[in-house]
Amino acid sequence: MTASPTLFERIIAREIPSDIVYEDDDYIAIRDIAPKAPIHLLVIPKRVSARLDEITDAAEMGRLWLTAVKVARQHAADYRLLVNSGEKGGQVVFHTHIHILAGWEHGPDSDT
Repeated sequence: MTASPTLFERIIAREIPSDIVYEDDDYIAIRDIAPKAPIHLLVIPKRVSARLDEITDAAEMGRLWLTAVKVARQHAADYRLLVNSGEKGGQVVFHTHIHILAGWEHGPDSDT
């Protein structure tokens, strides 16, 4: 029995529409549909791992973070990168991804 494709696999396959802000051979970045900041993007590896700590190759981990920084800098001068790992860590979609949060006028603890 094979597992059903994740939501992100379906977005990568263009089965579900999404606002794509970046894409290369290995990653896709989209706008979050339930943003927690004025700018809320998700950087998603096309190679599936359920959670960040399943990535054991240093080069692969480095490329993921470098891609997140590249995408973040394209959208904001200052930003927060966030990863939830596991259900008790707040992860909802079990396909590794990095959140980019930015765009607050007075910082992340402000209302804007």
